[in-house]
Amino acid sequence: MIGADTTFLVQLEVKEAPEHFAAHKILWNQIINPGVQLALAPQTLAEFVHIVSDPKRFQKPVPVSEAVKKARFWWNAAEVQQMTPSDASVMQFLDWMEKHQLGRKRILDTKLAATFWTAGVTEIITSNPSDFTLLGFKAIVP
Repeated sequence: MIGADTTFLVQLEVKEAPEHFAAHKILWNQIINPGVQLALAPQTLAEFVHIVSDPKRFQKPVPVSEAVKKARFWWNAAEVQQMTPSDASVMQFLDWMEKHQLGRKRILDTKLAATFWTAGVTEIITSNPSDFTLLGFKAIVP
């Protein structure tokens, strides 16, 4: 199983996003064709909706209603394993924040990493590999 960072979903869904085609190549070559499950957490979907609908980031932002439909599609996709935060993931998140003295800009990625880590997911597709390799993940970068 491979975890999905928000950057991966954004790259898949927004044509003007950097690495759009590379993300699709990873989806097909490392997830769909070999039959690997993609781990997805609810916080990723919230961040996804926020980012793809932002007119400051994209010339053609996705309307929020459409972004929600896309998020629902991903959450329910057959290739996706839904990962919800647990008590253990909250404790892991807090431990990592303290141990690595992480600041406020690392909160969301660290919480996502903790959700995956406590569920046994140690690989993640991301455009921000250093946010996850520090915590012990193998990063796959589009």
